[in-house]
Amino acid sequence: MKNILFNLKKFLANKNTVTVLGVVIAILVLYAGYSYRVQQAIQPKPMPYALKTIQPRTKITEDMIGYTDVPPAMIKGSVITSSNLIVGKYSNYNTLIPEGSLFYTDTIISAADLPDSSLVNIEDGYVPYSLPVDVKSSYGNSIFPGNYIDIYFKALDANGKIMIGKLVENVKVLDVKDSSGKHVFENTDEDRISSSIIFAVPEEMHLLLRKAYYLQNSATIQAEVIPVPNTKSYSGVVGAITYSNQFLKDFIEVQTATVPEDQLPDVTDNTTTTSTDTTITVQ
Repeated sequence: MKNILFNLKKFLANKNTVTVLGVVIAILVLYAGYSYRVQQAIQPKPMPYALKTIQPRTKITEDMIGYTDVPPAMIKGSVITSSNLIVGKYSNYNTLIPEGSLFYTDTIISAADLPDSSLVNIEDGYVPYSLPVDVKSSYGNSIFPGNYIDIYFKALDANGKIMIGKLVENVKVLDVKDSSGKHVFENTDEDRISSSIIFAVPEEMHLLLRKAYYLQNSATIQAEVIPVPNTKSYSGVVGAITYSNQFLKDFIEVQTATVPEDQLPDVTDNTTTTSTDTTITVQ
């Protein structure tokens, strides 16, 4: 036993031996680490994927999801690794999920995050308004949700002369839909044409815009409501919706009438209240 220990000490006392032994150990450690990393990179993991093409704003159910083994090295970005985080959610409004695609966090949203929820969360005192448009008046489908627009008014005055000017400015577009009520700018394989621009304005302004729009039915006035995108040179305060032309506002008010409804009893407390709802008369 003593001889074995003596020979071992003598062996380790040799600098060349220690150097070679150190190199061998370092190589073994590097090889083990490399092998571990390679296995981690090539060992497939089960990942959920779309069994069929999922259109925007579609509720995702279990029968739309399959599993396939994917090497971790091929998984890039914010991939969702569990179907529990997918089932019951919706494909994003601007996202088409192709058949065979993995699911990513930015392609899946909850029902509360769908764009139409913005119509529910409109500020107090504001009213949604849907302005009819076509390809020409939407500048060739160039007015997007989130854009700010000005609204112009065109009509004939009492002398039959054309007058036109900016009526309201700095209105934020909430949505743009086609004639079927579908969102125009969803990422879809359908070609959709703008049919209505949706925004929200204070109640007084909402009534004025409706009066202006209904004046289009007058043969003598020939009114027209025109949306115009804000330009980069616009200097107003973003978010501050304002009247731009008092003359046009007064003209519209003169051409229409506000008629309060009859007093109606309140069945909850047997008191009488006066409604301020408005009926618009076109002259």
